[in-house]
Amino acid sequence: QLETLEQEEQECLELSAHPVERRTHIVSHQHGLTITKTLREGKAEPQCWSFSYNQDELQGLLLEGASLLLLRVLARRQAVPPSLIFPAIDTKGHLCTSSY
Repeated sequence: QLETLEQEEQECLELSAHPVERRTHIVSHQHGLTITKTLREGKAEPQCWSFSYNQDELQGLLLEGASLLLLRVLARRQAVPPSLIFPAIDTKGHLCTSSY
């Protein structure tokens, strides 16, 4: 039973006129998961959003690192079970589904 305890993502677009930096920090805690998203465009003050989900909503959650590991296992086995669907987090920090 693998579990993500913490995950950090950072994306930087170095456009000369308008640089953009996006950060996502995901932390697991006793009651569920907290996702903090930060967006900084140019020299403006960073905008920050936070989302929390309880354990019931996250049953079977597949975050990015786990998804990459699963893809490698499926590729190695050269088989994908039918209707392989997991809860996931989209780029905005909301719950969605991921299917293979």
